[in-house]
Amino acid sequence: MAEHAPRRCCLGWDFSTQQVKVVAVDAELNVFYEESVHFDRDLPEFGTQGGVHVHKDGLTVTSPVLMWVQALDIILEKMKASGFDFSQVLALSGAGQQHGSIYWKTGAQQALTSLSPDLPLHQQLQDCFSISDCPVWMDSSTTAQCRQLEAAVGGAQALSCLTGSRAYERFTGNQIAKIYQQNPEAYSHTERISLVSSFAASLFLGSYSPIDYSDGSGMNLLQIQDKVWSQTCLGACAPHLEEKLGPPVPSCSVVGAISSYYIQRYGFPPGCKVVAFTGDNPASLAGMRLEEGDIAVSLGTSDTLFLWLQEPMPALEGHIFCNPVDSQHYMALLCFKNGSLMREKIRDKSASRSWSKFSKALQSTEMGNGGNLGFYFDVMEITPEIIGCHRFNTENYKVAAFPGDVEVRALIEGQFMAKRIHAEGLGYRIMSKTKILATGGASHNTDILQVLADVFGAPVYVIDTANSACVGSAYRAFHGLAGGRDVPFSEVVKLAPNPRLAATPSLGASQVYEALLPQYAKLEQRILSQTRGPLE
Repeated sequence: MAEHAPRRCCLGWDFSTQQVKVVAVDAELNVFYEESVHFDRDLPEFGTQGGVHVHKDGLTVTSPVLMWVQALDIILEKMKASGFDFSQVLALSGAGQQHGSIYWKTGAQQALTSLSPDLPLHQQLQDCFSISDCPVWMDSSTTAQCRQLEAAVGGAQALSCLTGSRAYERFTGNQIAKIYQQNPEAYSHTERISLVSSFAASLFLGSYSPIDYSDGSGMNLLQIQDKVWSQTCLGACAPHLEEKLGPPVPSCSVVGAISSYYIQRYGFPPGCKVVAFTGDNPASLAGMRLEEGDIAVSLGTSDTLFLWLQEPMPALEGHIFCNPVDSQHYMALLCFKNGSLMREKIRDKSASRSWSKFSKALQSTEMGNGGNLGFYFDVMEITPEIIGCHRFNTENYKVAAFPGDVEVRALIEGQFMAKRIHAEGLGYRIMSKTKILATGGASHNTDILQVLADVFGAPVYVIDTANSACVGSAYRAFHGLAGGRDVPFSEVVKLAPNPRLAATPSLGASQVYEALLPQYAKLEQRILSQTRGPLE
């Protein structure tokens, strides 16, 4: 698969939940090489399912750290065997699954800096970790630690204002607190704590890589405004934590040159730069080339919104991270659990299991659905916490059912109105230059995308994001190489393939939805107050 003619390039890595993947992107921003190692398939000796170990309590979820190291060995050997020309690599960067943490044992730095090119990494680093199975983002065993952290700073909203999110079980500060409380000996023998992203960067540097601002925002530890560790949060989690984390750095930083190990073993050039690795979600924002005012909407099993924000308003829902390509700005992440499965359920019930009939229902009903509004949550929603189906007619009275066509439009309009309301709740404002980038299964349906364009009042584009974290990492490597903070990211990636325009707002859409959105928000609050008692 490698191209043997010399081709100067940057590498983008992705250490995700189920695999390690790499792409090579040339100076014209064409992807010309890719390779991957799948944990369950290629490293069965670690006994993972879906790349993880789920413990007996059903809450604790970990991954073996040496599995990630060995996967890197395998992928580099595959590249070498295919004839990949490492001497042409100008820089590399990467992404890691967010919220995972790695615990380097006292003395590990020495092992990292004195690697022998004659041996694979995993043989030399096998005694370097004080925790062999590391907590990952799927872990939800730290509820007690979350409550302790929120109490220490004055409540959930205070923590959100400080760190960008209320306390979440998967967030790294709470995971560190659990390890300190339950395994104090391992904690005391830990000289450095990395995120998956900074751990992977450390492997390439041959020394500890700092945590970047963007991935660091997913820890409940970083003050997102000042971009320094919060002393209160650190103190609430574990002692001596600041020295174990090291100072955070801007996401576009060149953190060093590649370790001599890779120069001697694989033929990387001595001048190859390592640009700070970041989380997979921030890397995807880079891969989709979001700009100020843009929104990315992933329409899959869960629906996810990425937003580019200038002035964030942290809330009890969603997450605010430092922006990975512009350290003066922010990105927000909102997740909606009831995505494609809910759409399929309504399609089966109201459109005879047919997507073409589903589309016809959207075409035959008017914008605003005659004032009929619906909330559809098959499982407990995250944003907001509601379950069940709730339908309201034009007079705002609850009704048991809608006609089929009305049901279909109520579902799609409701899903997109909720996304807009909650995005605006985090400080997002639609601008004249706003564009929406749609990905995921439902992005293939132009009638669904038309409703999205109408509700948001912005054009919708579709983009191939199969490897967005990997490709975004390669783009970020070019950005770091070009000067990072002194050069706009958009300038560096202007040669990348353009997304395709799929829908533009219909005439009169803004008037219809500007009138309906406050109504929808009020009804949502009404349902919330009825399902969980008075609002706080």
